[in-house]
Amino acid sequence: MKCKKLMALLCSAAMACSLMACGSAQEGASEPMGQDAPAASDSQAEAAAEGEKGKDVTITFSTNVVGGKAEALRMACEAFEEETGYTVDFQAPGESYEELMKTKMSANELPDVFTTHGWSVARYSDYLMPINDLEWAADISEQIKPVITDKNGNMYVLPVDMDIAGIVCNMAVLEEAGVNPDEISTWDDFAAACDKVKAAGKTPIHMGGKDNWTIGQYFDWAAPSFYITDESKSHADELKSGKFDTAVWEEVAGMMSDWVAAGYFNEDVLTADYNSDIQSLAQAETAFAFYGNGGIVDTLGVNPDADMGMIPIPSVSEGDEPSLISGEDIAVGIWKDSKVKNEAIELLNYLARPDVLKGLAEAAGNKAGLNGVDAEIGKIGEYYNKYADVEAFPYFDREYLPSGMWDVMCSTGADILAQKDGAVENAAKTMEQNFNDKFVAE
Repeated sequence: MKCKKLMALLCSAAMACSLMACGSAQEGASEPMGQDAPAASDSQAEAAAEGEKGKDVTITFSTNVVGGKAEALRMACEAFEEETGYTVDFQAPGESYEELMKTKMSANELPDVFTTHGWSVARYSDYLMPINDLEWAADISEQIKPVITDKNGNMYVLPVDMDIAGIVCNMAVLEEAGVNPDEISTWDDFAAACDKVKAAGKTPIHMGGKDNWTIGQYFDWAAPSFYITDESKSHADELKSGKFDTAVWEEVAGMMSDWVAAGYFNEDVLTADYNSDIQSLAQAETAFAFYGNGGIVDTLGVNPDADMGMIPIPSVSEGDEPSLISGEDIAVGIWKDSKVKNEAIELLNYLARPDVLKGLAEAAGNKAGLNGVDAEIGKIGEYYNKYADVEAFPYFDREYLPSGMWDVMCSTGADILAQKDGAVENAAKTMEQNFNDKFVAE
């Protein structure tokens, strides 16, 4: 099932260094809910406010995001602490986040505030407080609203930004290798570009497989072109009804295996991490990386002069069109059973302030998720216009696979990168088995 055409990629913004300046109280700041008090004199009010500011409250906040996005959130929380006197226990565990959250869901002991990494409705809605009645909910963009709304019309997160992305590129490397990015339409074209980059002495694709989520990124980017984007042979309805075609997954996994054999990946693909990817892009040693706009922002944070850009995700055949990928990026919700719910609402309202939200969206390199907040996207705003008519599809695992398949993609992909015997066939069989075990018909 195709998504409507979305406005395409917004990217390459300044890091959210202005967030630390957001600590002062601002006109119209949201007040804690449910704390009515009798009128008091000015001196009494000041004393009460000072006492309230200093009260012992700790809000736990966990996020899946990494790099500059995590740093921007941390800085926002520090500014919130300064303004309120609360403590925010901020955690960004990286690749272990999903497993940690599964454990916390099983125990029904979740962080007071957390990011939903694309699963605010399908996985976390039973654990989150609806935000429909919060003041800023009326300003949520219509572009992201369908992604974060359940069948009853409830929304559960503040969509800080809207994730619309392609493949990250170092344009200087492509130019040096004689590659015209506008001529990359199919995966065959992409492979030909990788051959030129390799011949020029550069690394075609950098992947930090030590952080195994980077491996899953490849499958989320590549799989739609094999399963979904070509209407003449779309498997969307089959996947939605519980049928997984292993032969198609062998094609997706087989392309990765072919790239390993061709020498397109960095030699340390299984021991390098995400930061290694960013460093290689920043130093103009790598052409491509399978990341969203945050990867560009992180690269520019290392080298502001890096000539960064993106291309749409290639199609399998010339009969199809290149595409983009879309979904939640930084989306923040509140655990419905939080013992500090009022204070957590204060934090969410703080993150929704236009000046704070602007900085967070810029750190992600994306358009803000609330109307009226204009993130500065820098020179790569040209890609926003260039690919405005390119169709965007949801993240593959979020839309077409049952919950829990992400880890399977990552682990089977590691075996392919290691070139283990039968890795491609085993990956397809493992995916099918897990799909069938986890699928629950709606």
